[in-house]
Amino acid sequence: MSTHLKVFKNARLILADEVIDGSLSVNSSGAIEAIETPSNIEGHDCEGDFLLPGLVELHTDHLETHYAPRPKVRWNTVSAVQAHDAQIACAGITTVFDALRVGMDEDADLSYADMRALADAIETGQREHRLRADHFIHLRCEVSAPDVLGAFEVFQDDKSIRLISLMDHTPGQRQFVSLDSYKIYYQGKKGFTDAEMDEFIRRRQARAGGLAPDNRRKLSALAQDRGIAIASHDDATIDHVEEAIGLGTKIAEFPTTIEAAKASHEAGMAVLMGAPNVVRGGSHSGNVSAKELAEAGHLDVLSSDYVPASLIQAAFQLADEIETIDLPRAVATVTSSPARAIGLTDRGTLSPGLRADLIQVKLVGSVPIVRGVWREGRRVA
Repeated sequence: MSTHLKVFKNARLILADEVIDGSLSVNSSGAIEAIETPSNIEGHDCEGDFLLPGLVELHTDHLETHYAPRPKVRWNTVSAVQAHDAQIACAGITTVFDALRVGMDEDADLSYADMRALADAIETGQREHRLRADHFIHLRCEVSAPDVLGAFEVFQDDKSIRLISLMDHTPGQRQFVSLDSYKIYYQGKKGFTDAEMDEFIRRRQARAGGLAPDNRRKLSALAQDRGIAIASHDDATIDHVEEAIGLGTKIAEFPTTIEAAKASHEAGMAVLMGAPNVVRGGSHSGNVSAKELAEAGHLDVLSSDYVPASLIQAAFQLADEIETIDLPRAVATVTSSPARAIGLTDRGTLSPGLRADLIQVKLVGSVPIVRGVWREGRRVA
C-alpha cells in the first residue's frame, strides 16, 4: 500500500447496506481510497469502534443561541459561528446548513442586520479556514411576514445559500392546528396574558391571509431561478403537499400528519423530521412522531434542529427500536439521504472516490460517543 495513504484500521465500517470489520484508507486529496478486510497495516486504530460517514445536517437553528445567548446580548459574530461550529463538529456533523430567519415578526428579537452579519461571519469563517465543518446557508422564510420578499433580496447574490424553506407559523394551521398548543408555546415564550394572547392570535391570522399564498409563489420562483433547493415546512394536508409539488419542492420538512408525510414521500420529496422527536419519543407540538413515520416507511432524513447531539443518537435509536430498520439504513437518514436530497453527490457514504468525511463512534449503553471527526481526511475534532 502506498505510504501517502492515511489508514483507519480495526473499525466496524457502516457501509450503504452492511456493517463490516475492516480498514479504510484515505489518499492525499482527502478522498476515500479503498475499503479492505482486516489487516495488520499501520494506521489509526479505531479499537473496534464504528466508522461511518460524517453527518449531514440540513436544518439547524442552533447558531442563534451562540449569537444571542441572553436577551439584548449580542456576541461577536465570528466567535459565535466558531462556537456553534465546534459543537456541531463534536456532534459528528461535517456538513451543516445553518438556518437563518427571513421574514421577521413585529416583536422579533433579532433583525435582518443580525442575519446578514451571521451569514457574513459564516462565509468569513469558511474563507479563513476557521471552521471544522463544511457550512452552507439555509434561509427560513416566513411567508406570512410582510417583509419577507425584501429580506430575501438582502441575500440575493449569496452563493452559500443552497436551501430555502417556506414556513407559515400562523396559528390554527400547519404546526399549530391546535390553538391550545400555540397558546402554551407563545405564552411560555412571551409571557402574554390571556387577553394579550388572543389579540396576538387575531393579528397573526389577519396578517397571513393576504400575504402567505403570494409570498410562497414568489419565493419559490426566485429560488428556482437561482438554483436554490426548496423545502416545504409543517405540511399537514394533501392540499399542502399538492401545493408544494407545484412549487418544485424537493424536501418536506417536519410534516405534521402521517397523511402529508406519505403523500410527500410518494411524490419523491425527501421527508425530513427532527432527531429530537426520535430521542424524546414524540413531537413537542403534539404532531405526528418521527418514529411512526419511520415504521411506516415515510421517513427519509433526520435533522438535529435545536440539539446537535441528537442527530447521531437518533440514528442509533432508530436501528435499536424499529425492527424494519437496520443500522446502515438508520445511518443513511443522517448521511447519504440528506446529501442526496440537497444534491451533494461527493459525500454521505463510505465509498472509494468520495470525500473522507468520517466519524468514529463508540456505543456505550444507548447513547453513542463521538470519539473522532475527520473532514476530507483531516482531523477536526
